[in-house]
Amino acid sequence: MIAVIAALALGAGAAGIVVGAGHDDDEGTASSVPTPGRGAPEQRVSFLARIVPPPAHLQRRARGPEVPRSVADLARRLPVERKVAQLFLFGFRGTDLSAEIFARLRRLDLGGIVIAAQNYTDTTQLGGLAGEARAVTREKRHVPPWVMTSQEGGELNSFPDLPPAALPADMGSAAEAGDAAAKSAAALRGLGLNGVLGPVVDVGQESGSALGARLYSDSAEEVAAYADATVTAYRAKHVFSAVTHFPGLGAADQSTEEGPATVGLGLEELRARDLIPFNAAIDAGVPGVIIAHALYPFSDFTLPASLSRSVATDLLRRELRFKGVAITDDLADPAITAIHTVPDAAVRALRVGVDMLYISGGTGDQQAAYVAVLRAVQRGRIPRRRLNEAVGRILLAKQDYDLIR
Repeated sequence: MIAVIAALALGAGAAGIVVGAGHDDDEGTASSVPTPGRGAPEQRVSFLARIVPPPAHLQRRARGPEVPRSVADLARRLPVERKVAQLFLFGFRGTDLSAEIFARLRRLDLGGIVIAAQNYTDTTQLGGLAGEARAVTREKRHVPPWVMTSQEGGELNSFPDLPPAALPADMGSAAEAGDAAAKSAAALRGLGLNGVLGPVVDVGQESGSALGARLYSDSAEEVAAYADATVTAYRAKHVFSAVTHFPGLGAADQSTEEGPATVGLGLEELRARDLIPFNAAIDAGVPGVIIAHALYPFSDFTLPASLSRSVATDLLRRELRFKGVAITDDLADPAITAIHTVPDAAVRALRVGVDMLYISGGTGDQQAAYVAVLRAVQRGRIPRRRLNEAVGRILLAKQDYDLIR
C-alpha cells in the first residue's frame, strides 16, 4: 500500500496548472494528510494511483508518497489520448442505457457528458443515465466524468418537473434566485448529476434582448447580485456551475443558437456593464465560465469570442484573474458552423486558452473534433504545456467537487 499525499499548492511552476474558484491561492489536502487533533492518517492507495499506475522503479519501493503526488502529476502522466478526451463535453441522442454515449465512455476517457431535454423522460430514468455514466467509467478505470445539464428555470429547464420553477426574468430578487438554485442543485445532485451549464449572467437592455426571459435584469448591479447568489448556492450544494455567456451576450442582435451574432460594445463598454456580473461570479468562487460565440468590435466582427485569445486569455485570465475551467459554448451552434468546421473550431479554441470543448452533437462532429485535437497535439500545433494546463484545471475542479478523491 502506498501512502499518498494529495497536496495542491500549485502555482505557475506546476506546469502552469492552477485551479480556482476565483481564488489566487487554492490549497487542498487528501485524507492521508494529518489533521490537527486527529490520529495517524490511514494508509491507502489513492484514486490517482489506481488509474495511473506508478513506474516500475517506484513500484518496487514499499514506502513514500512518490507517485502520484498530486493532480499535476496525473495531468502530466495520463496518456495523451486520455488527456485529449478529458477536454470534451459531449451531448448525445437516446433516452436509455442503449444510447451510444455509453459505448464511447467505455472507449474514451471523456471529460463529461451533457444530458439534455431530448434525453429525459422522468427522474428515475435520469438517475439511471447518470448512474450508468459513473458505472462505465468506474469499470474502465477512467477519470469520473462531469454529468451536466442546463436547468435555467421554468420552460427553459431540460427537466421540466424539477426546480427551478420560475424563469430568471420572473425571479423577484437575488435571494429568491439563490434559494431556487439551491433547490435545483439538491434535486440534480440527488439524481447523480454534478454540474450545470449556467447560470446565465448576461445583462439585458431596456429595449429588450434576443435572449429574452433567460436574462434576470437589465441592471448590471442586479445581475451581479443574482450571479453571486446563484453561484454561492451551487457551491454550497457541491454542484459545479459555469456562468455564461462571457464576455456578455445581452446586447447581441440574435442568439448564437440561431446564427452568427454581433455585440456592438467595445471593451470599455463591456467593462462598465457586461463584465460586472462575471466579476461578481468569480469573486463568489464560480468554478467554470462559458465563453460565447458572438462577434465583437475589438475583433472586427470576424472572430467569435470563443476562438479569440484576447477574450479567453487576455480578458478572462489576465484581467479578471479567473483560474477555473473555461468552456466553449456549444461548438455545434450555427454561430460557429456558419464560419468554421467543428473540428477546426475545437483546435482553435484550445490553442487560444479555452480548457473544455462542448459539442452537443452529432457523433461525427464529436469524433472528428477529438481526432483533430489529438493530431494537433501530436504534431505540435497545440503545445503539450497548453494541453497539460487545460487538463490540470479540469482535474483540479473534479477534485474540488469530489469526483477525484
